[in-house]
Amino acid sequence: MGDLGRLFALDQAHVWHPYSSASDPGVPCLAESAAGVRLALRLRDGSAVEAIDAMSSWWCAIHGYAVPELDAAAQRQLGRMSHVMFGGLTHEPAVALAERLVGLTPEALQRVFFADSGSVAVEVAMKMALQLHVGRGARRTRFFTIRGGYHGDTFSPMSVTDPVGGMHSLFTGILPEHLFAPAPPAGVDVADDDPAMVEWERATRRLYAAHADEVAAVIVEPVLQGAGGMRFYSPYAVRVLASLAREHGALVIFDEIATGFGRTGTLFAMEQVGVVPDIMCLGKALTGGYLTLSAVLCTREVAEGVSSERAGGALMHGPTFMANPLACSIALASLDLLQANDFRSQVAALQAGLTRGLAPATGLSSVREVRVLGGVGVIQLREPVRVAQVTASALQRGVWVRPFRDLVYTMPPFVTGPDDVSAIGEALVGAVRDVHG
Repeated sequence: MGDLGRLFALDQAHVWHPYSSASDPGVPCLAESAAGVRLALRLRDGSAVEAIDAMSSWWCAIHGYAVPELDAAAQRQLGRMSHVMFGGLTHEPAVALAERLVGLTPEALQRVFFADSGSVAVEVAMKMALQLHVGRGARRTRFFTIRGGYHGDTFSPMSVTDPVGGMHSLFTGILPEHLFAPAPPAGVDVADDDPAMVEWERATRRLYAAHADEVAAVIVEPVLQGAGGMRFYSPYAVRVLASLAREHGALVIFDEIATGFGRTGTLFAMEQVGVVPDIMCLGKALTGGYLTLSAVLCTREVAEGVSSERAGGALMHGPTFMANPLACSIALASLDLLQANDFRSQVAALQAGLTRGLAPATGLSSVREVRVLGGVGVIQLREPVRVAQVTASALQRGVWVRPFRDLVYTMPPFVTGPDDVSAIGEALVGAVRDVHG
């Protein structure tokens, strides 16, 4: 207990956790190990807790933990080299992963730029769009998106994240000001002739028309807005946004960092939309949660435009750990496993189980809405969630969750079995009932 107490004390004194106050830090749980879909946690009082991970470690550990195939890929690559710079050098894992990603995505996406996080991937995508227009001799410096989105915590992604409802309102007046259409009507099944959709489209087209010559690109998370509010919305709205971009000479950027690799039921959410973007961002589940890696795919036209002499002759970006061979090797094994495990069936089973398991929350007075899409289940409250209390209540039931805003949600690993999915539903509903009534 002495060592444990010292560990927690050092954490409190020196470690700054995400989205937390350094002057008034919370008390985290200590993760000691992880296997399958379970975390072995230690609480500050020394008690041990085993919990189902309902979060996939922020949506990336789609195969769970201590995965033999991914462990083996890491060990094989460690015997060769763990890292080498990518400037002036290449290596087989990066080339093979680029080939695989090009093969998995639409034919138009032919170039792959590797980065080291989802946020950096969005930075790169936005830089590509801006640099392309410089090469075309056009001064287009603004991005067009919709309210409710989230694209990352670094500077450029913050600027296209919802400036009011998002988490970056503190930086209003400092960030570049981009263009935000209203959030589309909620729900993937909203018809294109629904009055709310018609009104949304009218307002969106009006806003775009007023700024068409300024817009470098439209950027959206197709179908599912993740950290901006776990909102599901119609593929038709994405098609409207893409058509506006293409009618007026702008690019289309899809941020599939959260939605990619099966989370919404298809390999990529764009498959539900019927639009091929000019630039696509991937991350999170790319390595199955083992190492940080992201990728930006683009068309030959974009790559050649950015590489033109007038545009500077090169994409001026190069992360130190770009195309890390260890991460690329694990990503290849993760993609193999995704196919071998039939992720579509896995996610369909998650959707069915979460729909059943979360349904009782609809009867709670504190609950505004319950919604499920693919491997995403959401209980939206009528008030801000009491994060610490809900987390503790779910943990007492053997489930690890991390709520935010007014949302108690889950994105379990794809390998989560039916009994564990049921346990997640019971824990989330029970925690909401206990804490919010």
